[in-house]
Amino acid sequence: MTAYLARRVLGAIVVMFVVATLVFFMLRILPGDPIAAMLFDVEDPDAVEFLRTKYGLDQPIYVQYVKWFGHLLTGDLGQSIYGSRQDVTRTILEAFPRTMSLAGLSFLIAMIIAVPAGLISAVRKNSTLDHVVTVVAFLGLSMPDFWFAIILIIAFAANLQWLPAIGYVPIAEGLWPWFSHLILPSIAIGTPFAAIIARMIRSSMLEVLQMDYIRVARSKGLLNTRLILVHAFPNALIPVVTVMGIAIALLMAGTVIVENVFAIKGLGRVLIQGILNRDFPVVQGAILVVSAIFVFANLLVDVLYTVIDPRIRFD
Repeated sequence: MTAYLARRVLGAIVVMFVVATLVFFMLRILPGDPIAAMLFDVEDPDAVEFLRTKYGLDQPIYVQYVKWFGHLLTGDLGQSIYGSRQDVTRTILEAFPRTMSLAGLSFLIAMIIAVPAGLISAVRKNSTLDHVVTVVAFLGLSMPDFWFAIILIIAFAANLQWLPAIGYVPIAEGLWPWFSHLILPSIAIGTPFAAIIARMIRSSMLEVLQMDYIRVARSKGLLNTRLILVHAFPNALIPVVTVMGIAIALLMAGTVIVENVFAIKGLGRVLIQGILNRDFPVVQGAILVVSAIFVFANLLVDVLYTVIDPRIRFD
């Protein structure tokens, strides 16, 4: 197991190196000049040249890459070249707790919806309830995150005025203010995620319920609730956990979009603003952090296999 983890961690580091390199060069291939974006209403060639020299954009691209990567290895993501010229590492450290709070609550809401829905749909196969769950799941998959987010704002913030429409409050300022600002965006992100997981749970449970050991346990008179929750469900989790690792990409993508709808300055909002401003250091830093979350979340999924099923060994 230790050797396997070491190989996976090494592979994750290689993936992050490739991502960092691709992001650096692809940003510079795209049309648009960050200095021109910064000085959109200033026509002063001397000012443009000064800023190019200041931020090292006048140097050959391979020199820029070597310098940037050297700083990256020390944890320095550079300095924003737009607006406040704030340190990128500081910007991301401020945004990271907001994104992780939103992603964590979205994941929790998705599991609260998906697990009961998937189990009920599998146990009552082809029933009216199963069809209802299936239709609701497809509706959840079909709704764009931003559209669902706007509907939630109109219904619960504008009309009913039960919850705030925009913004974020740190948990240090109170549990309810923090939670109330995250409920609507978390539902908007978690619902499509829940639909995917519910369908996967149903499919996996139907397969497990046809196995011989389930038939034997049922013939011995084992209570149906214990049969489902203790014997069938744990064995159905392996493919579900695999899909969950892949679906984290969907959750992170939803976070990027929904943060902008709810004016939450998390990693997604920082990334979008960086792209609009052609702020290379901010975009590079934000994409690297999001990529790292996705890569190491999939590593965690592999480790969870051995927790769910002790028979699985990677050595």
